[in-house]
Amino acid sequence: MDQIYIPKNRMGFEIGQQVFILPIQNPLQIQESPQKKPIFYNLDKIEPIKLEIINKIFDLISKINPENIIITGSFLEKGFNFNDIDILIIKEEKINKEPIEERIISLTGIKPHIIVLSMKTLSIGLNTDPLYNLMLSKYISQKRIILKTKREINYKLLDLNLLKSKTLIDNFDILNGNEKYYLVLNMLSILMFIQNKKITKDIVNKEIEKFFDIKIEELKENLIEKNKFIKKYRETYDKTFELIMKKIKPSD
Repeated sequence: MDQIYIPKNRMGFEIGQQVFILPIQNPLQIQESPQKKPIFYNLDKIEPIKLEIINKIFDLISKINPENIIITGSFLEKGFNFNDIDILIIKEEKINKEPIEERIISLTGIKPHIIVLSMKTLSIGLNTDPLYNLMLSKYISQKRIILKTKREINYKLLDLNLLKSKTLIDNFDILNGNEKYYLVLNMLSILMFIQNKKITKDIVNKEIEKFFDIKIEELKENLIEKNKFIKKYRETYDKTFELIMKKIKPSD
């Protein structure tokens, strides 16, 4: 660590590109144990250093013998503007996530957000919850995933999920751009789910830009005009809420 030499001609790295510098415990061991190629879904490519981090995470979590490991979320977006890494561990038995989280932070310096669930729970989530659809619209997994999904509208669940987005109306001035983006994404994905539209992060992002006449980056950077936006947002929230309430039976 006293001296790190990086040659001027670096294949695969552009000038000014951010990088992680990670220790290699045993280079010979890495060469002797080639890793299985991960499965990419709706993702053409990813920065080599991110793929290296993902492979390290796969190696670490593989020690608890999961059925599968899935990486999703902002970590897969182009560049290095992410706060954490979202990890789904597919496993029937419950596990203590804390030691794994601590080891990943120690190994990569990145805070992990780990969800442990069974394949059955994952399948139910994809059928009933638009957030699961967003989460798995783009991912890298250790093994191939085969899921047969059939959309089922659980209006009570959607009502609970929509309630989170109401906080934007009352707390617009104190929320940061990324928080506002998440709440808008949540609300519009619920509306599109009810309308039986296809849901991926890219599709919902385009719908946000078209619907509110803004750019996603403007929203994330907190550069949108409040009064115009809130008026449209409140109308959309009320419309979505009414659609849900009409379908919830009194016995629910």
